[in-house]
Amino acid sequence: MPPLNRFPLIAPFLVATALGGCAVGPDFATPAAPDVPSFAMKGDKAPDTVKLTTGAPAGPWWTALSSPLLDTTIRNALTQSPTLDEADATLLQAKAGLAAAKGQSLPQVDLTGGVQRERVNLNAFGFTGFGSGPTTNPTFTLYSLGTGVSYDLDLFGRNRRGIEAAEARAEAQGWRTEAAYLTLTSNVAIQAITIAALRAEIAAVEANIADDQQTVDLITRAAKLGGSTEAARLSTVTQLEKDRALLPSLQGQLAEARHALGLLSGEAPGGWTPPDFAMSGFKVGAAIPIGVPSELVRRRPDIRAAEADLHAATAEIGVATANMYPNITISASITQGSLAAGNLFSYDSSAWALGSALTAPIFHGGTLEAERQAAIAAAQATDARYRQTVLKAFTEVADALSAIATDEATITAQRATEAHAAESLRLSRVAFQEGGGTLLDVLQAQRDRNEATAARVRAEGQRLADIVRLFAAVGADWRDAAPRQPGA
Repeated sequence: MPPLNRFPLIAPFLVATALGGCAVGPDFATPAAPDVPSFAMKGDKAPDTVKLTTGAPAGPWWTALSSPLLDTTIRNALTQSPTLDEADATLLQAKAGLAAAKGQSLPQVDLTGGVQRERVNLNAFGFTGFGSGPTTNPTFTLYSLGTGVSYDLDLFGRNRRGIEAAEARAEAQGWRTEAAYLTLTSNVAIQAITIAALRAEIAAVEANIADDQQTVDLITRAAKLGGSTEAARLSTVTQLEKDRALLPSLQGQLAEARHALGLLSGEAPGGWTPPDFAMSGFKVGAAIPIGVPSELVRRRPDIRAAEADLHAATAEIGVATANMYPNITISASITQGSLAAGNLFSYDSSAWALGSALTAPIFHGGTLEAERQAAIAAAQATDARYRQTVLKAFTEVADALSAIATDEATITAQRATEAHAAESLRLSRVAFQEGGGTLLDVLQAQRDRNEATAARVRAEGQRLADIVRLFAAVGADWRDAAPRQPGA
């Protein structure tokens, strides 16, 4: 076997083979899920009328609301929303960044070529003349063509850790895009429910206004006949105007909700009209699968994005650590050069070079160690954000469950109030027909019944909205019926 010093370029390859699997810095480990028995805090009231299961929340989640109008609206939003277009483009950008990082780890090959017109100053080299004549500086054209190859052996894994970080960042953006889709679908559903609830409340107020007007007309006729006082008439007119004053605010809220739904759907207000959602068009006819607490960290896209961010930050520690170690780059080049274009590819016009270079940091004024400490601190901060994201997710699920339980109690109370008001109205009508009551009693009973109906509708709308928030909080799936996938 020939001595090693006769092949000086073999040594770097041998070192690379020995250290090829070495990548300095900590290896990322997926954080463990919180060890908690349930989502709810001890003492929280659980929902009674909504059936909760531990199955995986399969998509599309909004079909649990049994609204064909909502399904159509969400499908349109998924295809037209500029917010999703932005998220998709950002994801493609992250994927392209990952491809660029991977490309940097491969051998780099460059082609060079050129034509130069040169004049050589022979006097600069000590040629002042030949014989008795002065020196003539020659002018010539140089043709050149060559290629060069370089490869970073990445002995301590700087490039590999960089690729690992880029992969994690691309993964994080993928989960953020997934979160954008889930957020859009839930926001569309909430706006649709808001529209339905406001329309029902406006209908109840309009019914009150109609009853008020009827009362004013009756009192006015009675006052003309001497059967009532002007004070009574003014009192009924005041109540009529109070109820009318409620209408503009509700109509304004309805307009804003419709505009907001158009924005979510990628539609301009002047060119699109949302469906006339009604409370009767929503029905929670299926169980809500919230899963188990230990699975939430694998379903929530914001948690998965935070986990990927932590992975990237951990890999960056390896990049900063590898910068403190030596590195070897090998290179090779071949060049063709000739004063005549016809001789450019002849063997006599060729030149080549083969070599390796070692770079080892000696003194950088503490910069490299400071960069490593900064990477460690950044990873610690990212870890804290991850843990905060997990806590926030569990809190949002607990809040949604508690809110639904509160909504159910409110709806039960409002339905009882509405039933009592309806019975009071029935008795008032009977009493008036038999001469034992007044028309004002009947009209007041109608008002109480209409107000109870409006309150019950508000509570039912809030319950539906909180159910939507629960679906979003548990990371329910939207993709089965989606017309496109993130990044498509």
